[in-house]
Amino acid sequence: MSNKAIGIFDSGIGGTSIWKEIVTMLPNENTIYLADSKHAPYGKLSKNEILSLSIKNTKKLLDLQCKIIVVACNTATTNAIKELRQQFDIPFIGIEPAIKPAALQTKTKRVGVLATKGTLTSKLFAKTSDLYANNIEVIEVIGTGLVELIEKGKIHTPEMHTLLTSYLQPMIEKDIDYLVLGCTHYPYLIPILRKILPNNIVIIDSGEAVARQTKSILLKNSLLSKNSEKAEHCLYTNGNLSVLEDILSNYKISTTASYLEF
Repeated sequence: MSNKAIGIFDSGIGGTSIWKEIVTMLPNENTIYLADSKHAPYGKLSKNEILSLSIKNTKKLLDLQCKIIVVACNTATTNAIKELRQQFDIPFIGIEPAIKPAALQTKTKRVGVLATKGTLTSKLFAKTSDLYANNIEVIEVIGTGLVELIEKGKIHTPEMHTLLTSYLQPMIEKDIDYLVLGCTHYPYLIPILRKILPNNIVIIDSGEAVARQTKSILLKNSLLSKNSEKAEHCLYTNGNLSVLEDILSNYKISTTASYLEF
């Protein structure tokens, strides 16, 4: 069981930012990644649609013999992980915007959150905000169109720069000192964000924290790999394979990327 793969899914290629952190922290672990690009972004779907897709992805990863599942999608976590844990007898790792560290460290008492509609309107996000950010101002902005551009391979384009500038300007004017990225696609925008944001604004994403939690749960369940051979990383997409391959080319990790209908 311990040498089976860590299963990871997201509504597209964005969760590869989480996958990369997991592979870095757990180099002996095999991984299987599902990029559900056909239905990206989940953030514009209804809760029932998100739940249905999350169940579909989970069943596929179980068919592929995964030992643990990382829901590398903020929207799927906030809308479906409770039901997934009730329905399937396997450990799940979720991801949600890193409001807590931003709220604890802000000096201006104003933090920005850039996320999808599905995340920002979820009960879990509201609960987390109430718990950690009730004494600070949270400026929430829905990143409409960002995931679609990333999924089309249009990260470094004038269109992306213009869109990001329009979303960030209200936060800059509010004097935020932390920007929380509430979508796993958004870490790929950090080079552009750095050009637009003032130098004092700290950008936070959840990748490393999710990798730490994954390691912790594997340890707790005695599921850490005993594999002494080179780990295998299989990534599948039901969308444009070249976009996934382009993202993976940024990493010095041996992978196989394939198209898969799911």
